[in-house]
This record gives sequence, structure tokens and C-alpha cells, in this order.
Amino acid sequence: MNTPILPQGAANMAADKPVSDHIAVLISGGVDSSVVVHLLCEQGYHPALFYIKIGMEGTDFMDCPMEEDMEMVTWVARRYGLPLEVVDLHRDYWDSVAQYALQKIRQGLTPNPDVMCNRLIKFGCFEQRVGHQFDYTATGHYATTHLVDGLHWLGTAVDPVKDQTDFLAQIDYLQLSKLLFPLGGLMKQQVRAIAEQAKLPSARRRDSQGICFLGDINYNDFVRRFLGEQAGPIVEWETGRLLGQHKGFWFHTIGQRKGLGLSGGPWFVVAKNVDENVVYVSRGYDTPLQYGHQFSMKAFHCITANPWLGHEEEPQEVAFKIRHTPEFLTGHLTWHADGSCSLHSEAPLQGIAPGQFGVVYTPDRRLCIGSGEITLS
Repeated sequence: MNTPILPQGAANMAADKPVSDHIAVLISGGVDSSVVVHLLCEQGYHPALFYIKIGMEGTDFMDCPMEEDMEMVTWVARRYGLPLEVVDLHRDYWDSVAQYALQKIRQGLTPNPDVMCNRLIKFGCFEQRVGHQFDYTATGHYATTHLVDGLHWLGTAVDPVKDQTDFLAQIDYLQLSKLLFPLGGLMKQQVRAIAEQAKLPSARRRDSQGICFLGDINYNDFVRRFLGEQAGPIVEWETGRLLGQHKGFWFHTIGQRKGLGLSGGPWFVVAKNVDENVVYVSRGYDTPLQYGHQFSMKAFHCITANPWLGHEEEPQEVAFKIRHTPEFLTGHLTWHADGSCSLHSEAPLQGIAPGQFGVVYTPDRRLCIGSGEITLS
């Protein structure tokens, strides 16, 4: 294999941005963004706070946390004497992120709305509406930035469990160059401890488990609200045996084990027929149908620079993720002239789901290079 053509020197070179006092903070009401405000104020800054309003108040399928959020963010603003503004991006979200997710689901793919929300809403629409007036935007994301040969690179956080670089891997260089991640060098328990010590009301507030901006919404309820239900067969892949019924292929994703309602398992979703509304499953933890060693990514997006230009068709060592987990995988990526790339994993991959994003890092797992939508072709 070839020597990796990748950026080097990030290990001890954090991006030392000339931070001005003209900083916007995206505050959500959770402990992370509240601690960001506390830390910036402790360092003598006087940021402006912005709460992004997106949701579907009054619906019966979600618990919108906005009222509690506003209590928290208003308290923080008053505590530190900071201006607070609510930015309504409701329509932008539903016209872009929600429609993206629903379109992918209809195609039988597995979308990642959190990734697109960061790219299009938090650092897209917000920047166009408000953020451009500020030198920097600080958030509670667990990530870092590094300066390598004069360029800003997205770096992984100290806390591997909370690291959110995979959710940030579709942002562009201009967005990255003005972002501040004050929590990137902290473990989650340290953030909680800072909040407790500062007596922040969100110190013990649990982290949101829902879709970006929508609160603790149940994913299946969200899908059902817009796509409805349509009964279809669950079929054993190897034998063609009918095992049961599902309520729509759009409720299921490749690699899924729970929620199938089948006995005698474990059963895993291994394929879907979108045209005929069939979900195919295979039994057992070790079935080879669960696993693969290779996948492709179309329209691969490099955040800062493409380290493989001029080295097309040459496999390069990388670390990567295909879902949000603390663990990295290792393999070799081959860049193709049409902008796509293929990635061969050293270890077998369980549940490669088309539509999700494959996120690629340097071999030392310090820098995030970018991401692309997974395909199996």
C-alpha cells in the first residue's frame, strides 16, 4: 500500500484563532451550550446568545421542549447580562432537512438529519441570517479545530463517547473557519462538574435523544406522521419463508435487529424491496449477510482540502465511521476521478446502510477529512 497522502502535524497544534469579543453563541437550553457561555464569560468575553426555534408545537407525536429551553436560556442570559435573541428557522428546517430525510426514507435509504441540520441550518441559514455579523460562532459540540500548514481542520474531541465530528462532517471550510468549540478538550463529566459548580440550572438536565431540534420525538412516530403505514411481508432471505408482517419498509433500516417483532432470533434486516414493500431478514449473529468489507461513497465532501488529488486510484490508509459510535474503524480509501470513492475495511462491517454518511479521518484519528453518502454499488 502507498504511504498516506494526508495532512500531518495536528497532534499538538490546536487552531489558535485570534478570538475577538464579537462572538455569537448558539444556546439550546442544555448543559453543554450553557457551559460554553459560562466559560466564555469567565475568559472575559461578552457573547450574544441565539436560540434557534424549530419545531412543531401542538402536534401529538412529539414533546417539544421549547418552553423549558426558553426558561433555561433566559436564566443564563440574565445571569451573565448577555443579549438573547430567538431566531425562527422553522420553515427553513422543514423545507430542507425534513424534506431531505423524508425523501431518503421513501427511497428505502437511511438518512442522517443531524448531519444535514448542522450544514444547512445551524451553520447555514443561521450564518446567512445572523452569524455573518459576528467574527465567530461558538457551540456546545464536542469537537476541536487544528491549524495545519495554515489551514483549519476539524479535529476529534477528547471525549470519544461524546465526539460529534461525524455530525459535523458535511460543513464547509468557511463554516469551520469561524467556529469555536470550547468543550472539545473536556470530558462530559467535566462539563457537568463545571455546570454544578457554576450552579447552572441545566447541570443535571439530560441530553436530548431526539432528532436534531425536534426534542425527544420518537423516530417511528415522525415517519408515521408523514408517510403513514402500509403492511408488507417480512421474508427470510435464504429461504423465502414468510415470517411476519411489517407496517412499512420505511420503518426499517439495514442492520436493524430490534423492533421486528419476530421470535426465534436474533433476526437482522439485510435487504429491502422498495417497489414491493418487502423487508428481508436473516437469522443469527454470525450470518455473513450482515457483513461486508467494502462500500462506496458518492460526491465525497472534503471539509478543508482533498488530500488525495493527484493520487487517484491509489489506496490510502484512513480511519472511518459508518455510524455514530465511539469506535473508529481502519481501512483503505481509493479516490476516483468522478468524485466518488470506495473504502475497503480491514474488519467486517455490520449493517452497512445506504444513505448514511461514511465519515473519514486521518489514520491517527485526530482530523476529520470529510464524508460522503454510502452506496453499495
